[in-house]
Amino acid sequence: MAEAEKAGTYPGGDVEKHIVPVANAPGIDDVGILKHANKNDADEAFKVLVEGGETIVITPDEERRLLRKIDLNLMPLLCIVYGLNYLDKTTVSYASTDIHLVGQDYSWIGSMFYFGYLFWEWPTNRLLQRLPLAKYSAFNVIMWGLTLCCMAAVKDFAGAMTVRFFLGVFEAAVSPGFALFTSQWWTIREQGTRTGWWFSFNGWGQILGGFVAYGIAVGTEARPVSIKSWQLVFLVIGLFTAFMGFIFLWWMPDNQLNARFLTPKERRMAVERIRMNQQGVGNKHFKMYQFKEAITDPMIWAFVFYSLVADIPNGGISNFFSQLIVSFGYTNTQSLLLGTPGGAVEVVALVVAGHLGDRYKNRLVSHLYQEEMFGFLTWDMQLISTSGLLIAALGMLLITCLPESHNAGRLVGYYLTQASPTPFVALLSLISTNVAGWTKKTTVAAMYLIGYCVGNIIGPQVFQDKDKPQYRPAEITIIVCYLVCVLDILFIYFWCKRQNKKKAAIRAASGYQKLEGQEFLDLTDGENPEFVYSL
Repeated sequence: MAEAEKAGTYPGGDVEKHIVPVANAPGIDDVGILKHANKNDADEAFKVLVEGGETIVITPDEERRLLRKIDLNLMPLLCIVYGLNYLDKTTVSYASTDIHLVGQDYSWIGSMFYFGYLFWEWPTNRLLQRLPLAKYSAFNVIMWGLTLCCMAAVKDFAGAMTVRFFLGVFEAAVSPGFALFTSQWWTIREQGTRTGWWFSFNGWGQILGGFVAYGIAVGTEARPVSIKSWQLVFLVIGLFTAFMGFIFLWWMPDNQLNARFLTPKERRMAVERIRMNQQGVGNKHFKMYQFKEAITDPMIWAFVFYSLVADIPNGGISNFFSQLIVSFGYTNTQSLLLGTPGGAVEVVALVVAGHLGDRYKNRLVSHLYQEEMFGFLTWDMQLISTSGLLIAALGMLLITCLPESHNAGRLVGYYLTQASPTPFVALLSLISTNVAGWTKKTTVAAMYLIGYCVGNIIGPQVFQDKDKPQYRPAEITIIVCYLVCVLDILFIYFWCKRQNKKKAAIRAASGYQKLEGQEFLDLTDGENPEFVYSL
């Protein structure tokens, strides 16, 4: 068929499709035309910016002011709530020194949270797409705060397991929801930094939680109260979380078009500035072809594999850090306070990695190339997020290899392990950046966090009661997991570079045309030739 004959209206749709000279690509039929572009299924931004016919020009000064306004109004709320997300699920670690459990009971309490998370992860991602994003997220914040309060009333192992399960159910919406907020409000050049900011509040949560738990423990020893210190920890943190959930409900917009802190003109500008993301601002319809693309994409399975393997160490260390510090020769009360510098390491690592990733336009490695020197083939590589993983592996080696008499050195090793989340956060930000199509994006977020759940379920189980206080088999398992994750990151890097070359060839081919408003037609990253993967 001649190129001229391919133009026009595609049967079954009512918008003119652009011509793609390469057939058999994802989402492209046998004559080289996009199969799924349909303005009747576009998001609200399409109606405002394309059908409305209004041309929006944003000067650099206007964009800087708008970005600052978005950051100041949204980022503090995202950061605080995400910090509480981490603090709430690890509060059991602060109370662990006061709760008397037998054998593997504590490990199962740590894992049960992730059984709830796993059970509800797919349904909650579908609801994040179908329901108003901010309102559904706020509901979950309120409910998880109130659920945490219930932990103060548990009297036995069964009660603790039940509460932890439902805590996981309500917290399952947080990370995928925040990834959607990030892709919705910030450009691909800004998303790595912003994801690093809000995820770094895991570290602030660890710092705050340590001081709160230590203060309550010391205070109740000096002035005994009618409830135990660990019960007071759950009540104080749980009620504050619920309060922040109501603030979130009142202030957080579902998208740019109902943001109360923006003027009508600024709302349209906020949509225009994210046009370059090729993702729009949201689509509420489930699309089976996007679901199928998600579960057959090798890049996505590499994401899931990383999430599973990397969170085996996370699940173990986050639930057992108090016990590890006690094994270094410190008291139970001291362990609460000594865990706080680990949070500071995590904050610095995430903020620095996020900033450098956006600055060098590469979140995994800044550059990676071959060159021949003195007859040998060598690689030059500057690590970005992956450096945190290697620092964490060094830390675990210190814990494992140093003699038991080197308590300070092993404690420093624990602090270094807290740099490990940098690649996890980079990949979470790449779900915002590199996955387009709202059904595909929510599916991928669910898959990624299902891997997260499985890893965190396994993690506490590698810390066997029979191995304490050193937990040597668990420490070796963690080191192996870190090294496997480095290889997975390199696979993702090379895969994305390869796909970008293929898309560049399509765009450069004779006869290629870009469809007007294509950015807002809810196309996937695989079917959209204009989509460029970030690294």
